[in-house]
Amino acid sequence: QIQLVESGGGLVQAGGSLRLSCAASGRTSSGYAMGWFRQAPGKAREFVARISWNGITTYYADSVKGRFTISRDNARNTVYLQMNSLKPEDTAVYYCASAPTGSFNYWGQGTQVTVSS
Repeated sequence: QIQLVESGGGLVQAGGSLRLSCAASGRTSSGYAMGWFRQAPGKAREFVARISWNGITTYYADSVKGRFTISRDNARNTVYLQMNSLKPEDTAVYYCASAPTGSFNYWGQGTQVTVSS
């Protein structure tokens, strides 16, 4: 089992920045891809970013490309999402997930990000 705990969410004005963290415990997640997803009210959960186990390869949704950066510190079993130039449409609950079997099947409880205009 892998436990994931997100932190760092909050309220920020448009154009501001936040950094989310996802701490993993239990069965180590350092050998697995990790990702961030988000779910806005009334909408389906959507992919935001993904990082390979070694941090070399990253993928981003077009909506966040150039503004968000995913990174990881395997020594700390932590994944980060640096979010810059935030927009009101980025408002959502952000979830981190681990993919030990290739699919994202371990999820955190989520952290709320609210961007005011």
